[in-house]
Amino acid sequence: MNKISLSVVIIVKNEASNIKDCLESVQWADDIIVVDDMSTDRTVEIAKEYTNRIFSRKMDVEGRHRNWAQAQATNVWVLNLDADERVTPKLKEELINTIANPFEFSAFSIPRRNYIGDYWVKHGGFYPSAQLRLFKKENFRWEEDEIHPRAVLDGSCGHLKGDIVHYSYKNFEHFLNKVNGQTTLEAAKWFREKRKIGIGKALWRAWDRFSRTYFTKQGYKDGYIGFMAAFLAGLYQLLSYAKYVELKNKNSKPS
Repeated sequence: MNKISLSVVIIVKNEASNIKDCLESVQWADDIIVVDDMSTDRTVEIAKEYTNRIFSRKMDVEGRHRNWAQAQATNVWVLNLDADERVTPKLKEELINTIANPFEFSAFSIPRRNYIGDYWVKHGGFYPSAQLRLFKKENFRWEEDEIHPRAVLDGSCGHLKGDIVHYSYKNFEHFLNKVNGQTTLEAAKWFREKRKIGIGKALWRAWDRFSRTYFTKQGYKDGYIGFMAAFLAGLYQLLSYAKYVELKNKNSKPS
């Protein structure tokens, strides 16, 4: 197989059920990097069947962790993937052509086809849900935030058409578990940044997130799945607020 000069960076933790299909979808890249956050399942064992570029590093701050991972890349161009994502054949061909002829761009956004279980969620902002995933290593970094770090790009960004398939959530239990973990990090970020958020603002943000997902972005077209996705989007704001208040109260008590 002729391989192209592309570094694929994948951050993992206990992804034994996902990592094989992810790695299978990028075997045509000549530099595949797996950064493992102390997995206790067979993630690393499976990854070794596809690459010898496996690193072990404990996740501290998400943005910092991602920057460290992409620093291990050996190529000019880097593709950032999660273990529950797959590169489609259409996207593969587009990536090969894009790297050969990037024109004036230093990075490219890629649409994602998000799934809940085996259902492709097409509305509510879940598709195309494009994210900046392909970039020149020297022109890109993540802000060092605990959760949802922002991309910082030096240069202009183009847009690809081929999809990344993203098996976001196995079911709604998995969805809720992810919301629980992410809101803990969100609350810590709000507390660290000394944000001033009251119950009124939290309720407004919850309603705003639900209404934009369900009504404005037409999540209702996905039936009950669209409703549940919108509901959990609103719940994210309320849970983040509740945990933020707990942190404030805990740290205001005299030691």
